[in-house]
Amino acid sequence: MTRIDTSRPESVLPTPSHTVGPFYGYALPFPGGGDIAPIGHPDTITLQGYVLDGEGNPLPDAFVELWGPDPQGGIPTTDGSIRRDPATGGYLGRNGVEFTGWGRVQTDANGHWYARTLRPGPRGRSAPYISACVFARGLLMHLFTRIYLPGDEVALAADPLLTQVEPERRDTLIAVDGGNGTYRFDIRLQGEGETVFLEFR
Repeated sequence: MTRIDTSRPESVLPTPSHTVGPFYGYALPFPGGGDIAPIGHPDTITLQGYVLDGEGNPLPDAFVELWGPDPQGGIPTTDGSIRRDPATGGYLGRNGVEFTGWGRVQTDANGHWYARTLRPGPRGRSAPYISACVFARGLLMHLFTRIYLPGDEVALAADPLLTQVEPERRDTLIAVDGGNGTYRFDIRLQGEGETVFLEFR
């Protein structure tokens, strides 16, 4: 047994850091991870885009988690999205009825991701947005950002977070309306056009 004298800080070595991916590819992705909206819901929207590295190359093994309120701005309290068979432990999928506001998607071989969800309602003084967390190769920590949806320019102009971002970088937080309920949101990890990422303290 190895004993470490914690009374002498110089004797305690820090745990080495490592990247957050792509080691998660085996257990974390699950079928239907991007199907957040209830099946057949008339107000379903599709978010889609690419995760890009500093040179603009798509990452085929990145991972995006999404959290969003319901259309009234309320935080869903439904338990979980991943149902398992109690007998076999196998994946049963979402129930397709309840909106949990949560999804997890892996980029495909072309670095593309997509999710079907409901347009979020406003919360407090904030314009409607969906929170996103990005995992990718080369990152020592996952990254947090927001996906604001276009359409209410007054709310976007008054949003407490967006007003703190330099005007020339705000567009990196606002999805592009592709028509027919589809929005594009590319996530650029660094370099020119880098997405604004948030730091929580």
